[in-house]
Order: sequence, then structure tokens, then C-alpha cells
Amino acid sequence: MPSPPSLWWSQIDATSPRPSLRGDVDVDVAIVGGGYTGLWTARELLRRDPHLRVCVLEAEVCGFGASGRNGGWVSALFPAPASSVIERVGLDAYTRQRHVLQDAVSQLGAAARADGIDCDFTQGGTLSFARTALQEARAHDYVREARAHGVGNADLRWLDADEVRSLGWLEGARGATYSPHCARIHPARLVRGLADAVERHGGLVYENSRVTRVVPASATRRAQVLSAHATVRADYVVRATEGFTPALSGQRRSVAPLYSLMIATAPLAAAWWREYGFDQFPTFNDERHLLIYGQRTADGRIAFGGRGSPYHFASTVEPRYDHHEGVFAHLHASLRELFPTLDAPITHRWGGPLAMPRDKFPSVQVDHRTGLASAGGYTGDGVTLSYVCANALADLIVAPDAVTAYSSLPFVQTPPRRWEIEPLRWLGINAGIALATYADHHERRDETPSRASGVLARLMDA
Repeated sequence: MPSPPSLWWSQIDATSPRPSLRGDVDVDVAIVGGGYTGLWTARELLRRDPHLRVCVLEAEVCGFGASGRNGGWVSALFPAPASSVIERVGLDAYTRQRHVLQDAVSQLGAAARADGIDCDFTQGGTLSFARTALQEARAHDYVREARAHGVGNADLRWLDADEVRSLGWLEGARGATYSPHCARIHPARLVRGLADAVERHGGLVYENSRVTRVVPASATRRAQVLSAHATVRADYVVRATEGFTPALSGQRRSVAPLYSLMIATAPLAAAWWREYGFDQFPTFNDERHLLIYGQRTADGRIAFGGRGSPYHFASTVEPRYDHHEGVFAHLHASLRELFPTLDAPITHRWGGPLAMPRDKFPSVQVDHRTGLASAGGYTGDGVTLSYVCANALADLIVAPDAVTAYSSLPFVQTPPRRWEIEPLRWLGINAGIALATYADHHERRDETPSRASGVLARLMDA
């Protein structure tokens, strides 16, 4: 169980863990990692071919990682800016990718309902508030850039202060951008429901089954997954380990594990919510540089998170990093700034690692020669991207010669860029966090643009 426990984890049935792997197994596909990516992949493989033998191996329990700790945004967001995607793959490929991600929001909800998973899925869209003149200027720039890339008013629009009040309100809001392509969910109910669904579809799910090594196939041997007590032989082995990937052999520079932390309030009274709205449950953030994100939960709480935790040298991931008093205090202060009349106590504080690739492009890889496959690198946008990437993996494995909407996405079968060696990685990432923090502080204090924001933009594009 995550420590400290997430709000989401505290609200699900604490059932006993599934059995661990104790004997050798032969399957068609072995999946390492029991989070969204691994479980969606297992589900989609079995939907395409119910006769496949599929097993999932999870080092802890399904949902232990980011899938049981995230902010619950099923969004169409892509980690890399649109301009970077277009520069790399062109406007047509970007537009196809945008439509796939937008459609995936409602498709994920439909898939959960089809498997009887009640995860509080509500597609109320998302609001990015502008609370200063500088933030408003950034929001308008964002909308203008989106229009230049073919994004219409139905997919993204600016709402002035009067218009946005019908959806939600934050203190000092001058307006907000609104997109309908986002839903809020209860993350832990989704991931635990997916594990149950995989078993109903015929898959095997092993918990407390830590993988020690993955061996590629050779001319005389199938791919293998080695654990302390057993070996799994498979035609394909899928790595779906996201923020925990650097702990695997040879993966230290694949992604950088960044920590995102969250807090949650006690349930708030209906009268309090009438003051601020969010009756249709849109997710929300604002246009500051250091990311924040929030949702109104089904039981009337605010679940609120943000970045700001340091990156730890050599991509180290440890349970003690899930807790950072300074970041929790900053989140609470930010929440009180956005909702000045908030007087409910903070009941839960938690965090965990996410995975950021060097170029912010997620990756889907299937090597039919070695039998090794992987997906991940979502930089915090993984609820929807995990569903999309799982479908791409399933298409590539079941029908490798077919060209589908998922398998033809521009980040599929594209080699990811590796991170620099240490200490360059540590210096660069933590410099970015410091610059974002300073830029926000400067803008609040002086109400003028900070030179740090320009340096930050250049650093992120490097």
C-alpha cells in the first residue's frame, strides 16, 4: 500500500493481495507492472484474442504506483507542446493524434462501464483559470496558437469571468480556457476494477511478484521474465513500469522519475460548494508555471496536487520521497489562495513518482525479434495515454502488419531519447523546478513577466 496512503486508496476495499507467482509459467504475453498500462494492455489483448494466455506480474499490489495515487484526470493532454509535436511529425500527424486522444476520454469511460467498473467517471471538461493579467495573456496566446493548429471553438475556448462562473470559480479569476475533453475519476477504483476485469477476461494477475530480470528472446529461446521464485516464458514481454522503470537493469536513463504530491480536504458542505460551483465536476488548474491540478470528488472533497518536489540524484525512487513537508505546505497555501473561505481540514497527504522522458514524448515499442515491448513516459498525463498506448501495444502484438489509429500514432515505434548522465540530469531538472518556482513568485510580487520564464522555456526545449 502507498505510504502515506492516498485518499483514493483509503476509500477502496482493502482486500487481500492476489497470490504471488510461485512456479514457472508459459504464456503468450507476460506484462511487468500492474498499473493502468499493464492492465489495459492485458484487457485489450484478451478482447482482440480471447485465446491468448496473458499474465500480469506486479511487484506490490495492482495500483500501488501512480495508477492509485494520481489526480484523477482523464484528459486529452499530451505532455509535449503542440508546437514540438508539429515540428517533429507535421500538422497532419499532430491532428490525428489530437483526435485520438480526445476520443479516448469518452472511450475510456465506456470501457470501464462495459466491464462494470464504477470509478466515478464524469466528463465535465477542464478549466485552466487565469487569475492575473499575465496569466490571462498566456491563456489568450495558448488559444491563438491552438487556432493556428486547427483547434476549433468546440474543442478549446476562452470563457470570460461572467461565462466561467456557470462552471466553476476561483478567487480572482479573470476567466479561463475550457475544453470538454476531460473527465474526473476515482483512480484507485479504476485500477482495482481493471485487475478484476483482466481476470474475468481470462488473464492471470500475480501480486507481490517482483521481477528481477527480463531476458530477450534468441534463435533458440523465448523471452523470459525472471523473479525470485519462478520464470515466465513468453512470446512477448511488456514492460509497463512507468516511474519505477529506472530501477530495472539498463533503464536508468530511459525516464526521469519526478515526484508529484497531493492533498485532500474533508468533505465540504453543499452551501460551500454553491459559492464556487464545479457542479458538473470539471477538473481545474491555473496558468502558473509550476503545475497544479485539482478536482471536486464525488463525496464533495477537493483533491489537489502539484509539482515542486526535487528530482533525486541518479533517478532514485524511495518511499520516503512520497512525503515532503515543504511541498504539502505549499499546496495547502495555494488551495487557501484559490478558495479563501476554505476551512475544512486536510485529511490526506500523499505522493509518488511519475515518469518524464527527455523529450516529453511517451513511447510505445514492440520488437518482434526479441519479444520485448514497452509503453510509458507520460509525464503525469497517463490516465488517458495509458489506455491509448495499451491499445497500440495490443494492435502491434495481435496484428503486427495492420495499420490502426493507435499503431500509427507518431510516438509509436519511435525510439525514445535518453537522458543525460549524472550530474547533468540532476542539475537540469532541478534548475527547471527552481526557475518555475521563482517565475511564479516574481509574477505574484511584481506583476511583470519574469526573465526566469524565458530561461525555463529554453531549458524545456533543449
